[in-house]
Amino acid sequence: MDKDTSPDAGRNNIQVLSRAASILRALEKNPGGMSLGEISKAVELPRSTVQRIVDALDRESLVIASTNSNGVRLGPALIPLAAATRFQIADLARQTLEALAKDSGETVVLVIADQDKVVQIDQVISKQMLSASSPVGQSFPLNTSAAGKAILATFTDAELAKTKKRIKLARPTKNSIFSWEGLEKELKKIRETGVAYNFEENIPGICAIASALRSPTGDVAAIAMTVPTQRFNDNKAKLAESLLHHCNALRSKLTV
Repeated sequence: MDKDTSPDAGRNNIQVLSRAASILRALEKNPGGMSLGEISKAVELPRSTVQRIVDALDRESLVIASTNSNGVRLGPALIPLAAATRFQIADLARQTLEALAKDSGETVVLVIADQDKVVQIDQVISKQMLSASSPVGQSFPLNTSAAGKAILATFTDAELAKTKKRIKLARPTKNSIFSWEGLEKELKKIRETGVAYNFEENIPGICAIASALRSPTGDVAAIAMTVPTQRFNDNKAKLAESLLHHCNALRSKLTV
């Protein structure tokens, strides 16, 4: 029998793929397992449709079919697939760095956390005569950098408690926040606004603004802009708006 290549057949295949993806995402949110009825309700599909798709996914080991104790769960075939999609955060963020640098005219950097500090792994340097930049590989304390504070603000209470025991707060300038009490007050504001600031807390005459993001593999990074103080104070609100716009656009891509 000839394969059906009609437009309707193509649309049906796409619909099945979309429904299968919805089921996998529902199971991702419920790693302990779900019954067919629970899946049906979560993805708003008839139970019979869910049953057929689950059976097909089970044959490919993409799910483990329902058992009395656990229900339907994600399957072992997803492990190598996930490993094959461990994108480098720098690759994912590069276009955002370039777009943000173009919009703002300022130096834009990408950083990741490393123990008690953050490390720059990529940057786009401002073309302005008076600019602020440091080489890729440069590190700064978590508590005094905008990027470091943005990353700390993503931590759970348990993660923050472990961090407090592990690291010693740095104080490179008189503006540095040098107490956990003061830092935690600032982290609360960062969680509310999505933006972290550094007001000459690392280097006199240099300020920064940052926002954190999470890669598909769960790694946390931050995008920051470093700006001379004399230009930063007059443009802080505009820089924050531009940063959030570009970071939110990137986040939407990372969570697809």
